[in-house]
Amino acid sequence: MNLNELDKVIEAVGKDKGIDKNLIITALEEAMLMVAKRKYGALNDFEAKYNPDLGEIEVFQFKSVVESVRDSGKEISIAEARNLDEGVTLGDSLGIKLDSAILSRIAAQTAKQVIVQKVRDAERELIFNEFQHRKGEIITGLVRRVDRGNVIIDLGRTEGFMPLRDQIPGEPYNPGDRVQAYLLDVQLTPKGPRIILSRGCPEYLIALFHNEVPEIREEIVQIKNAARDPGVRAKIAVVSRDSDVDPVGACVGVRGSRVQNIVQELKGERIDIVPWDDDISRFVCNALSPAEIQKVIIDDENKEIEVVVAENQLSLAIGKRGQNVRLAALLTGWKIDIVSEAEMAKRMGTAKYQLMLIPGVTDTLAMALYQNGFETVRDVAESTGEVFADVPGFDLAKGNDLVAKAKEVVASGKADLPMEQPVIEEGAVVSTEADSLEAKLRAELAARERSK
Repeated sequence: MNLNELDKVIEAVGKDKGIDKNLIITALEEAMLMVAKRKYGALNDFEAKYNPDLGEIEVFQFKSVVESVRDSGKEISIAEARNLDEGVTLGDSLGIKLDSAILSRIAAQTAKQVIVQKVRDAERELIFNEFQHRKGEIITGLVRRVDRGNVIIDLGRTEGFMPLRDQIPGEPYNPGDRVQAYLLDVQLTPKGPRIILSRGCPEYLIALFHNEVPEIREEIVQIKNAARDPGVRAKIAVVSRDSDVDPVGACVGVRGSRVQNIVQELKGERIDIVPWDDDISRFVCNALSPAEIQKVIIDDENKEIEVVVAENQLSLAIGKRGQNVRLAALLTGWKIDIVSEAEMAKRMGTAKYQLMLIPGVTDTLAMALYQNGFETVRDVAESTGEVFADVPGFDLAKGNDLVAKAKEVVASGKADLPMEQPVIEEGAVVSTEADSLEAKLRAELAARERSK
């Protein structure tokens, strides 16, 4: 191996690759150590050290000073040792410098490969660390090629990888095009760092607003969450820490200038800027905008919300292929079920009919039970008296009595009869033409009065 002007070589490689000089020296030392072991025996004791005064890697083989040599690879006679160092004594370990020139051409080539690999590893680690610290940023590069739908982007010292799922559907990517994307993740693979980029993730939308809106950068306006259907529609929830600053207005900008810049970058993606609210019912109503909400029913335990809208608002609330309600659910983190007023009225009527099968349950009590989550006789029968402590018109004793009566109705089979064939007590007369819900309920109540 030619070690002339090694200092210059180390400096040049370090500067060209941006790698610390000491790391290159360590790689050279390890490489020369490997060469020495391969040449003189792996079991022997060697040490490699860079000598800046000589500008070379010195390799020493250590041998024990003995009276009689049995293993020439590990031992040296006292007489031979004193020719090298007069001060040695028996039992000392003597370092003998090897002549690097005697290393074979094959060994030198092996050393070169080790050095190249070390430098490559160091360069990969450097790139990994650089981009790891830039996670969450928007970066710009040139499209190099498209490989099976995945876009490879030239970032200068390395390449970025944008999977098909992280692209904006229908957006063309041609070699040489300048494109910006969100740095989603950095993965260290055997082939080097893998820079994962995205133009379709919600974080990219948040980053764009952060760059475009000064109030967000100054933390006057805060982005709470975002949801996207890339290239089609997005929702972003914002709140202001200053009562004098309108968060929606700040994000929209004068004549929509700020949001329009973002819309253009996202190839026409429609963006709904939603005021965030601590009250989940109001937040959900805001998230479902522009639909007008009539009523909200909240299930805190299961994080589910039932939203009631007028018939003419149903398609607007749901959105094309369920897009509006799906994005609202992602934005709020709650499961949202949209129902029309007519459907809700039908469901309520069915529930009241079911609950009024229980003896003693009036229209008012049935409504109270329904509003507390009970829709069928079985719901009541499978509960306990304590559950009804918070239901208006009930206490523990009444609750226990109600559960017992509900169990009797279930056991009788009346709870399983369809609503079209209501159970009528003996002596009651119901017209077969009474098809409406109200007629059936009136007939049921009349039958109970006659049985008293």
